[in-house]
Amino acid sequence: MHKQKSIIGGLILIIVGACILLAQTVPAFSGLFDLSRQWPLFIIGLGGLFLIAAFLGSPELAIPGSIITGLGLIFYYQTLTGNWASWAYMWTLIPGFVGLGMLFTSSLDKSRAEIRPEGLRLILISGALFLIFALFFNLTWNVMRLWPVVLIGIGLWLLYQNRRRSKQF
Repeated sequence: MHKQKSIIGGLILIIVGACILLAQTVPAFSGLFDLSRQWPLFIIGLGGLFLIAAFLGSPELAIPGSIITGLGLIFYYQTLTGNWASWAYMWTLIPGFVGLGMLFTSSLDKSRAEIRPEGLRLILISGALFLIFALFFNLTWNVMRLWPVVLIGIGLWLLYQNRRRSKQF
C-alpha cells in the first residue's frame, strides 16, 4: 500500500510541476492556469484523490469522492460560464452524486451489493428533480402557461394507476 501511495504522490507532483513549467515557458498556456477561473479544479482533484483511494482498497471513500468531484464540476461549469444562478437547480444533482458513489462502492466491495438499488434510486430521483427545477427556472413565462396541462396529465395518470390497482384486488 505504501508503494501505491508514493507512486500516486509522485505522479501528482510530476503533473503539477509540468503544468507550472508549461505556464512559465509558453505564454499561451498561462491563461489556462489562471486561478481565478480554474480554482474548482482543486476541488475536482481532491474528489479524484478520494476516488483513487476508493479504487485502491477503501471503497467507502467512493461516496465522499463522488460528492466532492461532482460539486467541483458544478463550480467549474459556473465559473467558466458565469451562470451562478444555475445553483437554483444544480443542487438537485447532489443526491445523484451520492447514488453514484453508492454504485461505485457496491461495485468495488461485493459485500455491499445491497446498496446498489438505493444508489440507482437516488440517481433517478436526482435526475428527475434536476429536469423539473431546470425547466422551471429556465422557461419563459409563455411556456410556463403549460404547467396546468402538465398537472392535469399527471392527475389523469394517477387516476388511471389507481383504477388499474383497484381492478387487481
